[in-house]
Amino acid sequence: MAHPKSKISKTRRDKRRTHYKATEPAITSCSNCSSYKLMHRVCPECGYYRGQVAIEKTTTV
Repeated sequence: MAHPKSKISKTRRDKRRTHYKATEPAITSCSNCSSYKLMHRVCPECGYYRGQVAIEKTTTV
């Protein structure tokens, strides 16, 4: 098995990990109903994606 020749210091390890960070999700407004949704996803409110019906939404009254 591979065996490290020497210990990697905490500073060196942490420098490598500086790019591992969480990003906030990209949120946009729906072009059909103007509610907020995640980009490249079907709108959960109206069921539209890129101006076309992707999911038929039923309303309960």
